[in-house]
Amino acid sequence: MDDRFNTIAGWTLFGGIVALGLSTLSSHYFEADKHHRPETMGYAIAGVEAEGGGAAKPLPLANLLAQGDVAKGEKIFAKCKACHTIDQGAANGIGPNLWGIVGDNKAEGRGGYAFSDALKAVGGKWTFDDLNKWLTSPKAFADGTKMTFAGISDPQDRADVILYLNSMGSNEPLPAPEAIPAAGDESGGEKAVAVVGDPAKGEKVFAKCRSCHTIDKGGANGIGPNLYGVPGEQIANSADRGGFAFSDALKAHSGDKWTEANLDKWLTSPKSFADGTKMTFAGLPKEQDRADVIAYLNSQGGSLTLGGGDAAPAADAEKK
Repeated sequence: MDDRFNTIAGWTLFGGIVALGLSTLSSHYFEADKHHRPETMGYAIAGVEAEGGGAAKPLPLANLLAQGDVAKGEKIFAKCKACHTIDQGAANGIGPNLWGIVGDNKAEGRGGYAFSDALKAVGGKWTFDDLNKWLTSPKAFADGTKMTFAGISDPQDRADVILYLNSMGSNEPLPAPEAIPAAGDESGGEKAVAVVGDPAKGEKVFAKCRSCHTIDKGGANGIGPNLYGVPGEQIANSADRGGFAFSDALKAHSGDKWTEANLDKWLTSPKSFADGTKMTFAGLPKEQDRADVIAYLNSQGGSLTLGGGDAAPAADAEKK
């Protein structure tokens, strides 16, 4: 009996020694006791951000609105129609009718709809910013709201829906987009336009401008002036633009010309360039889109040598 006990005890001790030895060996081999990650990870874990990386900073709401799409907003709004109507004069549903909601008072009117005390407590008007917060999370915006919708996580989707809401009976002026410095440019100062534009792409972007502007040579003015030959021309020159009545705000720049830099500033935010302008377009937040539009405008009778050069004499001669 003692021999058997001694045998079992001996093998148990031997097994423990072997296990300890293997543990120590594996620790050194795989560097398991080091307090830093391997240089190359074995595999990526979904949802874990890479070290040293960071999510891209979201664009300001004004910029998202400027590049938004009303038609896309209407499609996204389709999920809201289970609770809301939006046509003028339509009856309330589970939620209130939303015709003309942008700029209207919160939790008031809407055909006598019974709003929650939580939303009444917020008060004020439905600004673009408040609508964005509400669509992000109704519960976070007004804790206790009767709204059961969880929210829209994508910032551009929210901006598109807000644009659609604004088109349905509100038509509030959009906020001016913010200038976004190019990657690596933290100076915040002015810089020359450096992005090379593509006239063909610019023509596509310009399509949204055709509701107010013509651009063919000899075309009539519309809500805005005809734009044939504008690049390189004097700003707010009524004589060159078929007698178009420019705003006093833009006339204040009449001593200057539509250079590449000035066109870029104007297309970034007409209101910032000439506060008081009659131009209601909020602007183009993307630098590449602006460069493409400028290239297209210049291809239509313009006289600029793009890329920082002076006016092209041949183009000037052709205009005259």
